[in-house]
Amino acid sequence: MTARHNETEDDSVMKQDYLWDKSGTPDPEVQSLEALLGTFRHDHPAPVFPAIAPMRRWTLFPRRLVPALATAAAALALCVGVFLFLERHSTAAGWDISSASGSPRIGANVVSAKRTRFGVGQLLETDDQSRVSLWSVATGWIDVDPGSRLRLLSMGANLNRIALDRGTIHVRIWATPGQFVVDTPSAMTVDLGCAYILHVDDSGAGLVRTSRGWVGFKLNGREAFIPAGAADATRPKIGPGTPYFEDASPQLRAALEKFDFEDNTAEARAADLAVVLRTSREQDALTLWHLLTRADESQRPLVYERLQQLVPPPAGVTKDGVMRLDQPMLDLWWSELGFDDIAIWRHWERSWSDASARTK
Repeated sequence: MTARHNETEDDSVMKQDYLWDKSGTPDPEVQSLEALLGTFRHDHPAPVFPAIAPMRRWTLFPRRLVPALATAAAALALCVGVFLFLERHSTAAGWDISSASGSPRIGANVVSAKRTRFGVGQLLETDDQSRVSLWSVATGWIDVDPGSRLRLLSMGANLNRIALDRGTIHVRIWATPGQFVVDTPSAMTVDLGCAYILHVDDSGAGLVRTSRGWVGFKLNGREAFIPAGAADATRPKIGPGTPYFEDASPQLRAALEKFDFEDNTAEARAADLAVVLRTSREQDALTLWHLLTRADESQRPLVYERLQQLVPPPAGVTKDGVMRLDQPMLDLWWSELGFDDIAIWRHWERSWSDASARTK
């Protein structure tokens, strides 16, 4: 059995050899197939084909231009993004809500930080548990504390005006000085390139504290200039009090508050003014300069004498002129105090007054 099986395997191998190189035993069926196909046999020399050239890699741009093109594409994408961003913010006047907590409301609607804007004519309110952050790409940033109520009165190229009826706002402004104004029940706060905190209580009384730059406080013809590190209070129907540096002595600050808002008799005013003059430092020339326009005519020489001891008046400023409250002389003396040039305020006061009149 085994010998027969081996013989069969050998015959199969020999027949397969015939298929490869015609060695071995031919298979009759294969020979018959060869005879039938023989008429189609090709007996000419094999054709000579040309050598195949290596395939060249196809590129749209030379390799050396790829980095430059990538940079250009990124710049183009950035420009398009900025254009669309500015376009979005220029088509609708208002402040963006960048963050919100609690349940602040714009009108009857709860504020959401997603695609919500505080628009012209709208009312924004925060309850005791709510906060809101507002920002404008062209103007600045406002953080609104709990218990606040504010209205957006106007927003344009030359004047952005908000009313703070009550509460507290933290303001950081990068717009051109004089273009951001906050109305309160007792004064107007005019930004002069600064950061400050403004508080208004339920009675309408206010307090501004400046941390950078300086702020103009104004009601009718009563003005106050509050540089960084200083503060000023304001009262309804009175307007801004006298600015003071927050590190001034407690005696000076207490006497100044009574002089500005409480004293009803000439004797009381004279007594509190004497405390202010006696406790004033060189830095408190800020306070004394403002007191020149707030003191009674009979008290003005006392203020002049103490101020000229702290900061002598520059050339062109005379005692007679100061007693008359000559504005150019007062402005020259202000510039001698070491704060920002008051000409900035005068320039933007005119611009603001014109723009303010157009919005009414």
